[in-house]
This record gives sequence, C-alpha cells and structure tokens, in this order.
Amino acid sequence: MTTLVETSEEEPTMAVARTIAEIAWHGADYDISEPEIAQFCKEAQSYLFDGRYPDLVNLLLTSADQVLKKTSEKDMECIFTVISNLVSKATSPDDALAMADQIANKLTVQPIDKPVSRIKILFHLYNVLENPYGRFLIFKRVLKLAVAGKVPELIVPTFKRMDSFIQEWNVSESDKRDIFLSATNILKDQKGYTKDSYTFLVKYLATFAAADSSYLNEAKEEAVRAVIEFVKSPDMFQKHRSGDQSIYLCDLLDMPAVKQLERDSKYAPVYRLLEIFLTGRLSDYLEFQAADAATLKNYGLVHEECVTKMRLMSLVGLATSSSGEIPYVVIRDTLKVADDEVEYWIVRAIAAKLLEAKMDQLRQVVIIGRCTERVFGPAQWQELRRGLSGWKENINNVSRIIAHAKAAQGGIPQGV
Repeated sequence: MTTLVETSEEEPTMAVARTIAEIAWHGADYDISEPEIAQFCKEAQSYLFDGRYPDLVNLLLTSADQVLKKTSEKDMECIFTVISNLVSKATSPDDALAMADQIANKLTVQPIDKPVSRIKILFHLYNVLENPYGRFLIFKRVLKLAVAGKVPELIVPTFKRMDSFIQEWNVSESDKRDIFLSATNILKDQKGYTKDSYTFLVKYLATFAAADSSYLNEAKEEAVRAVIEFVKSPDMFQKHRSGDQSIYLCDLLDMPAVKQLERDSKYAPVYRLLEIFLTGRLSDYLEFQAADAATLKNYGLVHEECVTKMRLMSLVGLATSSSGEIPYVVIRDTLKVADDEVEYWIVRAIAAKLLEAKMDQLRQVVIIGRCTERVFGPAQWQELRRGLSGWKENINNVSRIIAHAKAAQGGIPQGV
C-alpha cells in the first residue's frame, strides 16, 4: 500500500487518491484494476489542478466505506486528515460546509468501528472549518458519535469550554437546547460529574421561555428530573458552582419549563415538593409526606434523607429571616430535634457552608454572620442592587475627600 509522505502541497492528496483506488480495486484482476486505478488518479489530479475541491472530496469519498473497514486506525486517520484539509481550500463557506458535512456523514456510519479515530478526525475537521455554525454542526456529530461509539468520556473535557463555544457559534436557543441536553445526558452517566450534569440540565431548562408554549411540553420530563435530582442531592442546597458559573436553584423554581409542572395534574406534587425545599420548613415537608408518600416512593426519594436536608434548609430559612441571632429553642422546635442535637445541626450547616455563625452556649443563641439565601429572586436582586449602590456611593465619598485634601494640602493626608 502507498505510504503517505508529505513532500509538497499536492503530493499528499494524490498519494491518498492512489491509496483509495488501490483499496477499492484490491483483489481485482491486474489487467482490469490498473487502468481503473490510473483513471481514478487522473480524475483526482484534474480536480485538484482546476481547484474543484468539492468534486475532489466527492471522488475521494466514493470508497470511504472500504477505507474505514480495511485500513488500520493510523492509515485511516492519515487518509481522512488529508481529505479534511481540502475543506480549507473551498472557495466559499457553503462549499466548505457541504464538504465537511459529506466527510462527517461517512465518519458517523458504523460508529462502533474505530470510534476513537473517527472522533479525532472529526475534531480535526472542526478545526479546519472557519464557519462558526459549521463547527457547531460538526460538534453535534462528535457528541452523537461518542455516545453511539460508547466512548463518551473522550468528549467530556470539552464541556469545560462550552460557554465559550456557545458564544463563538452564536447559535439559536433551539440549538443551545440540543447541545445542553446532550451534554447533561452524557455527564449523568459519568462518575464524578453529577453537578456538572445538573448544570447543563438547568441550562437546558433555561432555554425555554414562557412564550414557547408549543415547546414547553417537551421539557416536562427533564424539569421533573431536575427537581428530583435537587431533592435527592445531599450537598446541593441553594446554588452550586461549576467552572465560572453559579447556578441559582431558586431560578429553577420560576423557570417556565419548571413552572408548568404546577399546573400539570400528574406533576403538580413534584413542583410542590420543590417549593417546600426552597421556601418551606420541615413542618411543611412532613405535612406533604403524610398526605402524599406515594410521590416520594415513585421517584425513589428516601424519607429520612429528605428530613435531613429539610432540617438544614429550615435552619438556613431561620437564619435568613432572623435579626442576627436565633435562640436554640427556636432551632429545636423548627428542626424537631432534642435540645442536645441543636448544636450538631448548627455545625452541620456551617460545615456545608450554608452559614457563618458562632454559638453562644451561655445565652443559648447562635449568632449569624452570613447565610446562603435559599431563594434568589427579584427581592434578592433588589437588595444586592441597593448594596452595590451604597458601596459605590461610599467609594465616591472617599474619592471626594481625598481630592479635597489634595487640593488643600498639596498631597494625600497622612491618615489615609
């Protein structure tokens, strides 16, 4: 078989053409195969000389199935890399996209066979393409190939750059939806990526607006999954951080894709459960459990685990609404625990970084320094806005004082 040695811009393409021809007519009678090979190479050379790159790619792919089947992974990667490089020579974005699509179509057939090499080639094709939307389409092919080829772990590292990819591709909400859903489904089966999967699930749900009433229905199952995963998670309370993004779970409560569950006869209990965990107290949960234990059982929720989480959530609720101090007795009654268990739950909340607090055992109160907001809706944004405005005004006042001091004394005051 021909060995591909790149000695000029033209030679690799013609070497590939001859290799493909030899594979296509391998085993044929010599008198028949040699003219066919020569004709194939002559046609390829003509297309290359005339700059008819779409025709050249089409010709080189005529026996792609046999190339994929009969060559080693190294030779396959070499052949398809050379073919993919022709995409960069296209005279128009439409031609480049059509050529890339044609190559990707060949690579995504029989994904179980040499999936790692196929993904490598697709990523090379991605880098060759300059069209942002074309890159998006190739990335979608990569995701599908990785799943079908049972090698999803290969593309998981790329999810860390998903935000920059989305910005580069400049795709529609519908396209984002497809990518986010694929990402969350891939990650949920990968060990150690539970929160990352949840991040993409929430991003998927966020792509649905209230005006998308015709599409909201397709998000119901994922909305239910988001609620149940949050309730089940022992260490997910109000928000979690993934990369440079914080996901506010209260936003989940008001998302149209999730909000629709409230009006659904089948899923209304699920929405009510989310409301309780984000805004209610332990007593609300116990009332729900007593009236509708079937919902908990149907979704695999363990009552004892729910009680544990609700105690922590209830403690955060107390801290949020307090004036800075919470008596032990209030915590005891709210969490429904014994007197000697109060400090244990305070310590757990501090360890989970839900609170920054000090316990005054003499006075039997906990002094709250900071607490995580259980919800982060319009009221919280308004409070944050007021705080930032106050800080800005304070900084402006300091700047004015310094400026006046400079003017009066010709320099910065000694005390500043």
